[in-house]
Amino acid sequence: MLLAPLPRLVIEPLVRAALLEDLGLAGDITSAAVVPADHRSSLVMVARQRGIIAGLDAAELAFHFVEPTITMTRHREDGAPIEAGETIATIAGPSRGLLTGERTALNFLGHLSGIATVTASLVEAVSGTKASIACTRKTTPGLRALEKYAVRAGGGMNHRFALHDAVLIKDNHVAIAGGVAEAIARARAGVGHMVKIEVEVDTLEQLREAMEQGVDAVLLDNMTPDQLREAVAIVNGRAVTEASGRVTPATVAAIAASGVDLVSVGWCTHSAPTLDIGLDVQR
Repeated sequence: MLLAPLPRLVIEPLVRAALLEDLGLAGDITSAAVVPADHRSSLVMVARQRGIIAGLDAAELAFHFVEPTITMTRHREDGAPIEAGETIATIAGPSRGLLTGERTALNFLGHLSGIATVTASLVEAVSGTKASIACTRKTTPGLRALEKYAVRAGGGMNHRFALHDAVLIKDNHVAIAGGVAEAIARARAGVGHMVKIEVEVDTLEQLREAMEQGVDAVLLDNMTPDQLREAVAIVNGRAVTEASGRVTPATVAAIAASGVDLVSVGWCTHSAPTLDIGLDVQR
């Protein structure tokens, strides 16, 4: 799958905000005091554990905004697998700038690579089934574009990006509307023909009601693999089937084997462990 890079216009404000948070009103007072202004260094960025790389553009921008003369030579690209001990990139330039940008660059790269790595492990677990792994809106505030990009770097798919780009009728919508059919009818009357409509169902009875109304996708919430298989049979190709809830590395294969089209996972973005990456002076 082709991994299209995010536009710089999207990444730039996030990196700038992270640097401003770190530099505060006085800048890097440690590096300014300890490191001579004319000193230059090369840093080697090395993976300390196996994983999938994501976030190199953000890392490079962190160094660039601190010191435009810093250069970063990549030995791996986003989406590439890497083993512990392998070199990801070499960064060279004024030592003060390298040390100032180091933590912000690693924060982005480690976090996004962690998401890509977790996603890739789930994708591998469902190989041999028709199911794809998808993320959700459970993302870090402000970092959604980057985190969803990291999911793609790990071989996953993106669910809707925000409240405005697709209709997802959830249980509280149904409760307020007075039922599945009424909620779907209101949604169809309120959005344009280009907007997809998905409805979350907790039971097979709700699923049958949704299919009578006609929807683009159904979110099968917290169902067992047996229930999911029955749900897939009820839908019979008339809508995209998405399983959600109770998804863990131990359960994802059985969920995917039910025949659903998608398995959506919130924790792959909000709780993925950081990939351990080191950045040390090249001697």
